[in-house]
Order: sequence, then structure tokens, then C-alpha cells
Amino acid sequence: MIQPLGDSAVRVVFGKEISEQVHGKVRAFCRILEEMKPSGIIEWMPSYTAVTIFYDALHFSYKETEEWVKVLVKDLDSVETIPARTWSIPVCYEEEFAPDIEGVGERLGLHPNEIIDRHTKPLYTIFMLGFIPGFPYLGGMDSSIAAPRLEKPRSSVPAGSVGIAGEQTGIYSLTSPGGWRIIGRTPLKLYDRKKTLPVFLEAGDKLRFQAVTKQQFQEIQQKVEEGNFELERLRGEQR
Repeated sequence: MIQPLGDSAVRVVFGKEISEQVHGKVRAFCRILEEMKPSGIIEWMPSYTAVTIFYDALHFSYKETEEWVKVLVKDLDSVETIPARTWSIPVCYEEEFAPDIEGVGERLGLHPNEIIDRHTKPLYTIFMLGFIPGFPYLGGMDSSIAAPRLEKPRSSVPAGSVGIAGEQTGIYSLTSPGGWRIIGRTPLKLYDRKKTLPVFLEAGDKLRFQAVTKQQFQEIQQKVEEGNFELERLRGEQR
């Protein structure tokens, strides 16, 4: 489905449900755009189920853009699947970094260790990045640890905090207000404005959480600050 969005954008919708299949179409479509780098297209933004394309209205009319998009969509099945980048993300789930893990456990009738076990088992897919630079929205969480957002959001959530909201999990890339239930924290910097590429994660990447102790957290954090930490990449997974 192709929908107009204002006078210089179109939204290309590939499905209604959040799923790996729909997300695969989103990524394939973005791959076509990346390879073409079409003139007159300002940028495009993937989301869970759609891609929004911003175009130069002096270059294209909406009708021309719509027809052009229809042609591209027909080529989706021919786009080659490439290996996903798969990351291992260290997370400390100890109480100091996990203010809501006890409450989530009480709500669900689970010991915190069970929550940690169920949170670290899945291979997650990054469906999109938002609401702050580098914040990954992850699909694939075990629904047995789903929990609603806080009734009263916090005014400040530390960067690196790992949270749960409904059946989603994600990582705060910057210190920010937020209402997700915080069950851990990673010592990694998901957003670093000093780097040429401030955000290293991309939509379509996969990741697993690895539980670490407070001491390990501090050791990794120090290496990150010194620029000596090498992030582990896992092998063998496909987008």
C-alpha cells in the first residue's frame, strides 16, 4: 500500500503486523533504495511495517513517485538476502542497574533470575531505531516477561538502561525521560557523537544480551571510555 504523506513524502506499507516476514520486506526495499541512491530522493526512514520516502517536490510529483515506487516493490523478491550483523550486548541485571526487575517479577510471579534467563535467551531483531538517536526497538522478546510501561514515567533514565514495555524490549542510547520498566544496563555507548558513525546499530541487525556482573560491567565501561573495548560479533545468523 502506498500512501501520500504531506506534499513531499510517501509511506510504503508492507503489512499490518509486526513480524520477521514484514520486516524482511522493509529491509529489502531499503536495500534497493541504498543501491540506487535515486536523484530527487532526500531520505527514507524504515519503521516496523513501512518505509517513508521524502522526495523533492520540485523533482517529482506525487503521481510520478507513486508509479516509481510500484516498480521498485515488484523487484523485492529478487533482492539478495545478506548475512545480518549479530551483536553480543553485555548487560548487568543487578539491582543497582535494574530498579524495576523486582517489581516485574512480583507482577509476573517470577524470580528476577528467571526474568534474566528469559531475557537473555532470544536472538532479537532490531526493527527500527528511534525515539532518541540510536534507541533500538527489538522484536523477539519472550512474551512471558511482558510488562506495561510505568504509570508515571521517570524524568531521567540513564544511558544504557535496558527496558521492557509491553512485549518489546529496548536500550536507552542516551540519558532521557522514559516510561519503560528498567531491568538492567549495558556499559556500551549506543550513541557517541565523537565518532564518525555515532550509532553503530542498524535496523535489521540482530543481538543477544549477555548477563555480566557489576565488576565486569565496570571493567567493560572503563575499556569503552578508553576506546579499548572490542564489541563481540556473533556469526552464522541470516536476515
